[in-house]
Amino acid sequence: MQETLSIFVKAIFSENMIFAYFLGMCSYLAVSKTVKTAVGLGAAVIFVLTVTVPVNYLLENYLLKPGALSWMGEEYAQYDLSFLSFIMFIAVVASIVQLVEMLVEKFAPALYGALGIFLPLIAVNCSILGGALFMQERQYSTILDATAFAFGSGIGWFIAIVAIAAIREKIRYSHVPAPLRGLGITFILTGLMGVAFMSFGGINYGEGKEKSDKKDKTSEVHSTPSKTQTSQIEVTNQ
Repeated sequence: MQETLSIFVKAIFSENMIFAYFLGMCSYLAVSKTVKTAVGLGAAVIFVLTVTVPVNYLLENYLLKPGALSWMGEEYAQYDLSFLSFIMFIAVVASIVQLVEMLVEKFAPALYGALGIFLPLIAVNCSILGGALFMQERQYSTILDATAFAFGSGIGWFIAIVAIAAIREKIRYSHVPAPLRGLGITFILTGLMGVAFMSFGGINYGEGKEKSDKKDKTSEVHSTPSKTQTSQIEVTNQ
């Protein structure tokens, strides 16, 4: 449970999709003009990430990676469908985004109009596909870990876009130099926020304790003489 919580917190802060990897910058810059639209798109990204990454985890472990089809029988264990990973991941993402688009259009038509083309473009949002590819690369041991990573990544993206939207609403009434108005000052603010989020990289998520415990166990094994060594010492003393 502690490892799952560590994955969740790291995905929000030290491995933030925007400030650590700069994924999903197109929607981040285009839809962050007002807090209302930023909240709507951020919530949609949380939902899509939280649903697609666990689904893609199941596809990866029970269909795509080498030996994943062993549950169907030993004769299928030799098959490797990993070359279909990109196609399958994108198909899952596109399906979930289509569902989100229909729900937003049905229950929040004003928000649907405000988000415009950027709502269906979640399907090609780098942070969504990046979440699935990070899950594939890191090989999480359980679907709970993959879900924690997805939910944390979504919350991190939500915090980033809502924070920059709130700042952009405030600086609208500030005297920003003419060459920096618009995207110029937004890039600068994003960079400063990224530097601030780098401070979370120094947090000990329990990894240091695990390493020290492993070192202690290793030193105990090396320091404790085996039975053979003990018998040899006794024979020598005699």
